[in-house]
This record gives sequence, structure tokens and C-alpha cells, in this order.
Amino acid sequence: MGQQKVKTNLIFPEDLLKTIDRLVGARKRTKFIVEATQEKLERLRFSQALDKAGGAWRDNNHPDLKTQGDINQYLREIQVATNQRLKK
Repeated sequence: MGQQKVKTNLIFPEDLLKTIDRLVGARKRTKFIVEATQEKLERLRFSQALDKAGGAWRDNNHPDLKTQGDINQYLREIQVATNQRLKK
């Protein structure tokens, strides 16, 4: 069963819609805008979660993350796991 869809009217700057239509096509506009909105909401939720968890990280709890490379690998693994979870 799919998610119920609701039709709505939105007001966009004309140049923004022209750019979207040029890049993705007018017939794919709704899908593009929905996906862009979902991505923005994910970033906003993540940002709010970071704000809420501020100060929860302690370096002595993560001795395995000593270099920037270690940290980057850790973040990549979290991102992959999060993306997989969101796709489910």
C-alpha cells in the first residue's frame, strides 16, 4: 500500500521552476520537489538531533578515533548505515 497523496498549491519563483523543469523535466517536477523536501527534512532532523545531543561525545569514550582519517571513516560508516535504514 502506498502513502496517501494530497494535492496542494504552492507558489514558487518562476526562475526556480524553469530551472527545475530544464534540469529534470516538467513531468518529473513533483517527484523532484518531494525528494528535495525529504532530503531537507532529513538534514533538519539530523541537525536538531545534533543540537539535542550536544556535549554527549567524550574523546576518552572513543580512543579509536585519533586521526582525521579515523573520524572520516567512522562518519562514512554511520552515513551508509543511516542511508540503508532510511531506504527500508
